[in-house]
Amino acid sequence: MSIPTAYQGGTSAAVPDWLNKGDNAWQMISATLVGLQSVPGLVILYGSIVKKKWAVNSAFMALYAFAAVVICWVIWGYKMSFGDKLLPFWGKAGPALGQKFLLKQAALPASTHFHGDGSVETAMITPYYPMASMVWFQCVFAAITVILLAGSVLGRMNIKAWMAFVPLWLTFSYTVGAFSLWGGGFLFQWGVMDYSGGFVIHLSSGIAGFTAAYWVGPRSTKDRERFPPNNVLLTLAGAGLLWMGWAGFNGGDPYTANIDSSMAVLNTNICAATSLLVWTWLDVIFFKKPSVIGAVQGMITGLVCITPGAGLVQGWAAIIMGILSGSVPWFTMMIVHKRWPLLQKIDDTLGVFHTHAVAGLLGGLLTGLFAEPILCSLFLPVANSRGGVYGGSGGIQILKQLVGGGFIIGWNVVVTSIICVVIDKVIPLRMSEEQLLIGDDAVHGEEAYALWGDGEKYDSSKHHGLYSEDTLHYRTTASSGATQVV
Repeated sequence: MSIPTAYQGGTSAAVPDWLNKGDNAWQMISATLVGLQSVPGLVILYGSIVKKKWAVNSAFMALYAFAAVVICWVIWGYKMSFGDKLLPFWGKAGPALGQKFLLKQAALPASTHFHGDGSVETAMITPYYPMASMVWFQCVFAAITVILLAGSVLGRMNIKAWMAFVPLWLTFSYTVGAFSLWGGGFLFQWGVMDYSGGFVIHLSSGIAGFTAAYWVGPRSTKDRERFPPNNVLLTLAGAGLLWMGWAGFNGGDPYTANIDSSMAVLNTNICAATSLLVWTWLDVIFFKKPSVIGAVQGMITGLVCITPGAGLVQGWAAIIMGILSGSVPWFTMMIVHKRWPLLQKIDDTLGVFHTHAVAGLLGGLLTGLFAEPILCSLFLPVANSRGGVYGGSGGIQILKQLVGGGFIIGWNVVVTSIICVVIDKVIPLRMSEEQLLIGDDAVHGEEAYALWGDGEKYDSSKHHGLYSEDTLHYRTTASSGATQVV
């Protein structure tokens, strides 16, 4: 019997000589893990961590963004991020749909790194799998960035405005950061370190989310005063998918299943665990009780902080980064937030500014401090790269990290503002007062839970006024957990 083409070895059409099946398998698995972080991970987390009346809307914002990004990505977004150079910070737009393009060996054409005299220092990035694997892997990163941004505007952004916002922000903001730092742009060429998205994903989503929250405006006064999670256990389920999915998030970024990938996965878990413990103990020390939502916040800040240096730092450095990621964002959220009028004025629903912008910038700077030379040589295109603690050229690396972070912050503030102003001319950014009062039923005609029978809506005349969406069983005092400030 003849063997099907797909299973033939050597240089058959389905298995070209450049294909490494292990690398290809790991890249597709990594992409799937990152995809699971969004769908269902953040869909579940967002739908559970918000007030009951916003559960459907919050989950749907994440689901819609994922689908919209996939289509925009393959039609024009991928090549703007990883294609041929158009500008020092942007690639040429174009489709990534044709068989001829998707089946050839993956390559990032602008990633060749040059010495100052113009000679080649590091050759173009050419992983041992097809472009189709690369396009999908980068697609799920783009999708989760927009979904993280949504956390800042839950509970009041007009869903129609969000539907317009997603493709515009992907096109004019995300692609710029991705090309500049990963695709061969000017920050990549200069040697700014961002192993897996501390700047490209987390700093950009945190700053853009905070900026969008300013333009959209705050939630209703009632929602801001009291915004309890509708399902803490499902919040933990979503958070768990986020944590375990981070193995693909950081483990897939060497573009190969190599020893650096293993280091990145281990460091990711070390930092996340340390950060969760530190945040929890700070809650116990200052609020006399551990907060489950606080633990989730600490887990997230640890994952975010290690991301820019996951495969570049040693295990002991990952612990230090975890200690700082569990304490610095905690301090900005629980102390600075309460005392700085600007932070209180802008209604960042889930505190994305603290958990992603602060933690992402912190991680980027700490990477510039702790990046180990040998690990850098396994990943970075610039020879002799090292963190500040290793002497030599390490001091300049911290400056590079500051400049890289500053560029992402500035670009996102300006571009996100322009996008919001333009959309608001056509579609109101904020829901109507009636929608804000009612929630999911007014916006979608659907509700998350049928609490009074099979789809029966709450009616005070039937249910004796004992319970309502804003009233919890046996709760006479407001919760003092970490989530109450956001």
